[in-house]
Amino acid sequence: MPETIKLQEALAAYDFAGEVISCERFGEGHINDTFAAVVKHPDGSTQRWIVQRINTHVFKKPLEVMENIIGVTDFLAEKIDAAGGDAARETLYVLRTKEGKPIFADSEGGIWRCYRFIEGTICLQQVKDPADFYNSALTFGNFQRQLEAYPAKTLHETIPDFHNTPDRYQKFEAAVAEDSCKRAANVADEISFVRARKADCAVLSDLLAANELPLRVTHNDTKLNNILIDAATGKGLCVIDLDTVMPGLAAHDYGDSIRFGASTAKEDETDLSKVHFSLPLFETYTKGYLEAAGDALTEKEKETLRWGAKLMTLECGMRFLTDYLQGDVYFKTTHPEHNLERCHTQFRLVEEMEAHWDEMQQIIRKYSK
Repeated sequence: MPETIKLQEALAAYDFAGEVISCERFGEGHINDTFAAVVKHPDGSTQRWIVQRINTHVFKKPLEVMENIIGVTDFLAEKIDAAGGDAARETLYVLRTKEGKPIFADSEGGIWRCYRFIEGTICLQQVKDPADFYNSALTFGNFQRQLEAYPAKTLHETIPDFHNTPDRYQKFEAAVAEDSCKRAANVADEISFVRARKADCAVLSDLLAANELPLRVTHNDTKLNNILIDAATGKGLCVIDLDTVMPGLAAHDYGDSIRFGASTAKEDETDLSKVHFSLPLFETYTKGYLEAAGDALTEKEKETLRWGAKLMTLECGMRFLTDYLQGDVYFKTTHPEHNLERCHTQFRLVEEMEAHWDEMQQIIRKYSK
């Protein structure tokens, strides 16, 4: 069945209070199929809606994904309204189908959803200057603060063990033992690097198990391009791409932001002399994040934020190395050494974080007061 027919089925499932006059592909996302529909109302005004087909190969339980999203966005809308904000612009709004459901299944089983389009916003694909990184920190810190009272345990774990670093370590060891592609001999140094940090992998999960860290609502993909920025003010406005919202640790979200944002090079840079952990960018993000999150974080959470930065980076490098050992079956690659190159950049960042370990804590304490 042609895509246009399935798209028409999806559009017909919603009451847009007007006529759909156009619907075109939209955005730069790589997971879901995204379209922007323009609706003309009887009074002549127009409104845009985001219509998405969910990638059910990645998200095998789309209804659970949507239950998480609706729970979180409804909660955020109440918080924003109570604070005198504009919930229509500061959080996503899920349009239900004509039957009142959060998703629509087309005739071939494709799963669709619909969001209100938030006008007057831009989305940056990369950090252009420190102000961008600072704004993203404020936005994600505010997201954490607003969701402080949300019962995280009620959320579905849509991707099991996503940031379970000890589990990632066990999967790495299994890949080494199996050595299905006979690549282990070529990466003995990389394997030793991970094994030397085996105990580190359990630091945060052990604290969670001991109830020393609280379970939080976490975004789990805290990149700059998952924030809508107000085109008029340049400030972060709304956190988007909530598919991976799950129970987790605040350090996971904070740490993943540091992993990609405080690096001086792209993720697959082959010249490691260009790859550095930027302490000034680390401070920029930490300042914004703690300013916004404020007292929503416990003292123990603040003390362990640096572990989030290190472990999210180590975990990512470990995943690249595991995929390399297994024959590049998970991450998209363009050449045989691609995952290994990615692994090297992450491990270089880990080493430099370790070299600045005390300075990182001093910066965190500076902005925790």
